[in-house]
Amino acid sequence: MPSLPITSAFNDAYVAEAYESYRRDPASVDESWRQFFRLAERLAGAAPAAGPTADAAYLRKVAGAAGLVQAVRQYGHLDVQLDPLGSPPLGAAELKPEFHGVTQADLETIPGAALGFDDQPTAADAVARLRRLYSGTIGFEFEHIEDEAEREWFRRVIENGEMRRTLTPEEKKRILRRLTEVDGLERFLGFAYQGYKRFSIEGTDALVPMIDAAVEGAAAAGAREVVIGMAHRGRINVLAHVLDAPLATIFEEFEEKPATAGVANDTGDVKYHLGARTRRTLPGGATINVMLVPNPSHLEFVNPVVEGVARALQRVPGSADRDPSSVLPILVHGDAAFCGEGVVAETFNLSHLRGYTTGGTLHIIVNNQVGFTTDPRDGRSTYYSSDLAKGFEVPIVHVNGDDPEACLAAVWLGLAYRERFGKDFLIDLVGYRRHGHNETDEPSFTQPMLYAAIKGHPTPRQVWGERLVTEGLVTREEVAQLDAEVRARLAEVHAQVKAGTANAPERVPGDQTSPAATPPIDTTVPGEQLIALNERLLTWPEDFKPLPKLAKLLERRHAALGESGGIDWGHAEALAWASLLTQGVSVRITGQDVERGTFSHRQAVLHDHQTGATYTPLQHIPGTSATFEIFNSPLSEMAVLGYEYGYSVAAADTLVLWEAQYGDFANVAQPIIDQFIVSDRAKWGQDSGVVLLLPHGYEGGGPEHSSARLERFLSMAAENNLRIAYPSTPAQYFHVLRRQALSEGRRPLVLMQPKSLLRLPAAASRLADLTSGGFRPVLDDPSPAIVPEQVRRLVLCTGKIYYDLAAAQERNGHVALVRVEELYPWPHEALAAVLDRYTAIEEVVWAQEEPKNMGAWTFVAPRLRAAVGNTMPIRYIGRPERASPAEGYASAHSEQQSRLVSDALASAVPAGT
Repeated sequence: MPSLPITSAFNDAYVAEAYESYRRDPASVDESWRQFFRLAERLAGAAPAAGPTADAAYLRKVAGAAGLVQAVRQYGHLDVQLDPLGSPPLGAAELKPEFHGVTQADLETIPGAALGFDDQPTAADAVARLRRLYSGTIGFEFEHIEDEAEREWFRRVIENGEMRRTLTPEEKKRILRRLTEVDGLERFLGFAYQGYKRFSIEGTDALVPMIDAAVEGAAAAGAREVVIGMAHRGRINVLAHVLDAPLATIFEEFEEKPATAGVANDTGDVKYHLGARTRRTLPGGATINVMLVPNPSHLEFVNPVVEGVARALQRVPGSADRDPSSVLPILVHGDAAFCGEGVVAETFNLSHLRGYTTGGTLHIIVNNQVGFTTDPRDGRSTYYSSDLAKGFEVPIVHVNGDDPEACLAAVWLGLAYRERFGKDFLIDLVGYRRHGHNETDEPSFTQPMLYAAIKGHPTPRQVWGERLVTEGLVTREEVAQLDAEVRARLAEVHAQVKAGTANAPERVPGDQTSPAATPPIDTTVPGEQLIALNERLLTWPEDFKPLPKLAKLLERRHAALGESGGIDWGHAEALAWASLLTQGVSVRITGQDVERGTFSHRQAVLHDHQTGATYTPLQHIPGTSATFEIFNSPLSEMAVLGYEYGYSVAAADTLVLWEAQYGDFANVAQPIIDQFIVSDRAKWGQDSGVVLLLPHGYEGGGPEHSSARLERFLSMAAENNLRIAYPSTPAQYFHVLRRQALSEGRRPLVLMQPKSLLRLPAAASRLADLTSGGFRPVLDDPSPAIVPEQVRRLVLCTGKIYYDLAAAQERNGHVALVRVEELYPWPHEALAAVLDRYTAIEEVVWAQEEPKNMGAWTFVAPRLRAAVGNTMPIRYIGRPERASPAEGYASAHSEQQSRLVSDALASAVPAGT
């Protein structure tokens, strides 16, 4: 039956007028009215003699009944008893016949066929059946989806019974065993480790059998991997029962006896943040890998990381194709965090984008009905915690956490939807939190009535066990015996851990290789190979017409490899990537405007100015199986960087880069940097080789477009967790990219990137710079006028300011300029070798553009002192300490820049330090 407008009453005159218009010209009314009138006319002839006819009154009743049918489909979820604690559903006026201008008696006089239900005698029977489906044990929300094919699919699978199947007695007993294991572990931990935080699952225990069902369903559909992301609530139980983490290992974490104690760079993390991997053998013999991604306390920030991991794992080896069906991402959310943390919306926004889609994610909200101590009325502006997902056209199913049968049906529906449409699906698992936010918290201080209800409510295991007793499948004695068996097993393992006789497997730490200790890597490329690659990069199909202005600019790259040189930043980058592709290393770069480059320096994706078609030369390098991916990202830093981090974790064979539009935009992604990129190895033994390209440099752009906050990265650099560099030439950039891609010791690389240097002739490189040498962490003064024995002042700097200093007129032979290109790991040996050349220096200067409390100074100062000894004066020259990174006016910028250049190059050496 067509969907008709839902109104408080249908106007007879309006219906009659529409019907007359239809009789004169069916095309004059909407298709929904045409379908309605055709059906009404057909039924009118079959109605009893004394019954309704195709007059306005009859049409009004049928239209009202149709409106009620549509209301049940659309609002039936508001009548579902979702709260296990018994709070009544909200209900909706639209679910009452009277709202639509009909009565129950009217419904009983209308044939079911009038509403499209040929198997129902009357409209009353049809509506009653729909109420059982849409307002029974599951609440459905899918009418917000724009695609009619998807809405029709939901109606069909729900109303034809395709989404649910009757559980066998053995399956019901299996659920009872699982719930007993889940509940038993939580109660045992609470008994054995009183006062310890564990963020128990109690109240939403059905989550574990739901994930079980998702894993089994994915395997049955041919998936080889499931990737799970979740916060700390219930994580220990998921580790034990989904990831097969040995109980002994879990108990040892509570005993603070981690298997990796004493391993270098492994400070560890709390037990409810840890990740794991396992290979599960399922009933029937199928096997599947399951991965739980580590996550810090920043609840939802693992979401984009999981998506990136999934995308990387979906790659088809040896091709540029992906198989979304091979990997199922599952994200488990908290009800307060889901609508409260913006990274959730950012991640949803990635779901349909070509550079980020993973073919659909199964989302489960673990709905405790409270966030820490905050009630929903203070935590969100929507009725459901899941309402955010509607904006991304995600279908939503609400289930009662005490009804595992409905919970499993929701999972099966979600998997079927993903398989059919390749899109996200959300389950709102409504339960409760038996304890406070953690087990040391007293929730009755702030939610006394809620926790009084929870205290008197049976556990999900008890509810399900009693149901099976009622159905005659088990006895109460058998339920109690199963509980005792689980507790006995837990007690046995716990006693072994206490006695030191448990055989817990060691947790394998991540690669602890120090980047500083990585063997030298040959990053040079033969000249003839680079020339051939260059020609390939400057070739496109004959019928492809790039913008003439751009084609002319690119033509310059032919000559740049000749005697005159002139290789600029974007050119060197393209050659580095192309050479890596020929060595079997794939490359992926995303970020805002990366296809062109914020400053038009890259031009990796060409556009036909006549047809709009695109051509990416790096995707057409002959003789390579490696792939090149480049995607403009949405206006997001947090989710996109998190995604690329996750991708890099799972794709060790790929150089993964994220470029900020301006370096300070990385501020928006700070939790990903702090909680994952910087500390992942120390906390979880997890490694990444992601590269951050952060445009940085003081050029009068103002406070928000000058600084990539170099100081923040340096302040977090320790235990060889990062590589941080500020290359000043295209050749240095070429070599550091290749070093990063070819290095065996994987760690993130943070690169300060230039803006004005992108095309600066003085910064350009030659072909010989790429075919010889390598990345040099320290660059000595290249001026032929410098005689080391005559130098009195050694000015050390990094990045763009070198060119400001080198171009200054007052420069003289008593001042040498040395560039520190790699700041971390600090290049002790390379710097010492340069310092040894200058035997007559009387002072060392560190010059920087940034304010004194920013930039590299506070990091560099103690290291310089260690390098030059205690007697050598060390001076700082740069901007004074500031609250804001840079001046807002170009004139003020120029004044400051001129001052610091002049101070750095002054020929006189002031007395003292």
